[in-house]
Amino acid sequence: MKIRRTSAALAVTVTGALLFSACSGTSGDGTTETDDSGINTESAVTVAWEAPLNELNLSSANGNATQNAVINYMLNSGFNYYDADLNLVQDESFGTYKKVSDDPLTIEYTVGDDTKWSDGTPFDATDILLEWAGSGTNLNTVQAETDEEGNVTNQDAVDAGVYFDGSSPGVALIQDTPTISDDGKTITTVYSKPFGDWELNFTNQFVPAHVVGQKALGIEDAQEAKDAVRDAILNNDVEALSKISAFWNSGFEFVKMPDDPALTVSTGAYTLDAYEENQFLTLKANPDFAGQNKASIDTVTVRYIDDPMAQVQALQNGEVDLIGPQASADVRTALEALDGIETRSGIEGTYEHVDLVFQNGGPFDPATYGGDAEKAKAVRQAFLLSIPRQTIVDNLIKPLNPDAEVRNSNILIPGSPNYDQMVAENGSADYPNEGDIAKAQQLLADAGVATPINVRFAYNNENTRRVNELALITDTATQAGFTIVDTGRPAAEWGTLLQSGQDQYDASLFGWQSTSTAVTESDANFRWSPTPGINNYGQYNNPAVDAALDQLQVSTDPEEQFQLQLEVEKNLWADAFGVTIFQFPAIQGWNDGLKGVEPITISPTIFHGFWDWSFEG
Repeated sequence: MKIRRTSAALAVTVTGALLFSACSGTSGDGTTETDDSGINTESAVTVAWEAPLNELNLSSANGNATQNAVINYMLNSGFNYYDADLNLVQDESFGTYKKVSDDPLTIEYTVGDDTKWSDGTPFDATDILLEWAGSGTNLNTVQAETDEEGNVTNQDAVDAGVYFDGSSPGVALIQDTPTISDDGKTITTVYSKPFGDWELNFTNQFVPAHVVGQKALGIEDAQEAKDAVRDAILNNDVEALSKISAFWNSGFEFVKMPDDPALTVSTGAYTLDAYEENQFLTLKANPDFAGQNKASIDTVTVRYIDDPMAQVQALQNGEVDLIGPQASADVRTALEALDGIETRSGIEGTYEHVDLVFQNGGPFDPATYGGDAEKAKAVRQAFLLSIPRQTIVDNLIKPLNPDAEVRNSNILIPGSPNYDQMVAENGSADYPNEGDIAKAQQLLADAGVATPINVRFAYNNENTRRVNELALITDTATQAGFTIVDTGRPAAEWGTLLQSGQDQYDASLFGWQSTSTAVTESDANFRWSPTPGINNYGQYNNPAVDAALDQLQVSTDPEEQFQLQLEVEKNLWADAFGVTIFQFPAIQGWNDGLKGVEPITISPTIFHGFWDWSFEG
């Protein structure tokens, strides 16, 4: 599993643009109707969320974002899921899996007899095989090459070759093509070396292989299309795989209800029924779903409200039933003052950070200084020293969480086992929480770099907290010898800029949200070789980090795992990769008639356990 980019929470006031109003709860007389599937057909829940869905392939480069993961959680079942205590639970109604060998590590997955896509097409081993091809990238014949500005320079080769743009280091360890049983229900994967987090490799992030075959290969019949995808992968048919990979990368991207219903088929409790761009989407319970986690609520509407205070107002007005807005002192005060509302506070599995770009011809790239890596590092160090992390926490986070502190680890959460030892040894002490403007100025002077230095700063400029953070950073960075060039983007454009617009920014401010408890979860953030991690937006490249991550993949000893994580962090801080700032405070609120709500700290947060929701009163 990967850490996902989070957009939480966006902060433009769009109350007037939110035209859709949903009625929540059961009918006014308290009576309900239930169909043969056990679904309350008169029930509806409306949830407020910040950023809209833009893709249903969570494993693609663009689809790897929290805004997509939370909707996918409602739409698709999988082999396992997290309970409220973050224990991983197998969903045997979807299928089963077992380890059949330790040497080599061999895992066998068997799909349940009743597991199918919402269009009636059976889900089978070919759907898993396609996920292996897409996220493991072992079938790729070409890699995208970019110039200093991030532009792809070999687009013709990419178009002609096989290029899946997913990136899962764990799946990549399954180098040999998996084998499929004669009945198509069982798939066996063999790892090239041990991998401690294997249980998190294939969960619920599948896309329909039959739809990919239909759209990429022009085959109308669903089973024939699926068989063609299977054969292309098993036979390494480059011509067919070139078309399959191109569709897999972007074919499931959309920002409103697509004209083609095939793009929205799902395997879980809900189907996508409606989607109005930047306004709302509606999920309807699937009466044919045979899995264990059936929908108890007939209709779930997700309204996109990016202003946290507007979410509180919508909850007060009864327009929504459940919110998890970005926390602020005003939001907390307003939410806790509401009658008939349950609230919960805590921390999220998301942390704020600033990352720098290493290979874009900007101020932090050695190429800017004729290949002088030390000069470029001095400029990076100076910039990071100018960031007032303690002031950000004191001004923006402590009003919500008096115990909040500056986070000083890229991998471990404050308060977790080994966190204190990590901070004591990882080199973060070189970057005082308060910053050090004098030291930053001296570094630039010693490096002989003319000031002021322009730094193009990317962030979501519809997010009030990030606007405030940037204002604080701009003030101190200016004193140190930097000029902040605001290259922020609105929420709808922000993710694309971060992923592929490195020629337009030098530093970025955003949050990473955890989706699992895997020790290898951060691999995708810092890896460069053999394939850059899907989250390595700063184009960071350190062979020592890659080597430590390689060892971490196969380690099963907790002490060895920590030492390898420490090795990664020592290099990150020494290289001036970026700085961590704080763990997100969390606050949620919901209609007290809505029962069964049990948010968790990691994705899908407030959507967790939707099958237990019900309305009372």
